[in-house]
Amino acid sequence: MLTIGDIFPDFTLKAVVSTDPANAFAEVSRDTAGGKWKVVFFWPKDFTFVCPTEIAAFGKMNEEFEDRDAVVYGVSTDSEYVHLAWRRDHEDLNDLPFAMLADIRKDLSRSLGILEKAEEICLRATFIVDPDNVIRFVSVNDLSVGRNPAEVLRVLDALQTDELCPCNWHKGEETLQAA
Repeated sequence: MLTIGDIFPDFTLKAVVSTDPANAFAEVSRDTAGGKWKVVFFWPKDFTFVCPTEIAAFGKMNEEFEDRDAVVYGVSTDSEYVHLAWRRDHEDLNDLPFAMLADIRKDLSRSLGILEKAEEICLRATFIVDPDNVIRFVSVNDLSVGRNPAEVLRVLDALQTDELCPCNWHKGEETLQAA
């Protein structure tokens, strides 16, 4: 699995950006949000139970990520058509403010090393990537346990200080000074 300090792989994927079929689809690449931080999170399958809770939670916090000059991307190995159907079907996903990327060939997931071995579906992986495409944070949860977007935001805040941040540090608090 790629980890801290590795370069996030180059990719170009189809994405769902709206529930309106006339403009629902776009192409998104690693460089689409050039110069910004990226929060890229992966889920196992559309039309499941834990996944929409996480996706909706990231959606509710999207403005906070944008305030930090970060773009959020959600990714699974489902197709863009399945993403669109799920967004239209699931009330919590109707107005999602970020792109849902379709890694149907599994190239990105495989290059990151986050495919579950038996079914080759994405693990619940989260990456924070800096503007130079360097991975600065990685977290992977068991398939049955949802992640905490507030913690991802807290870590992004800490990384953006470029300082030493103690356990449970939050934006606006003092950082540590090396002796």
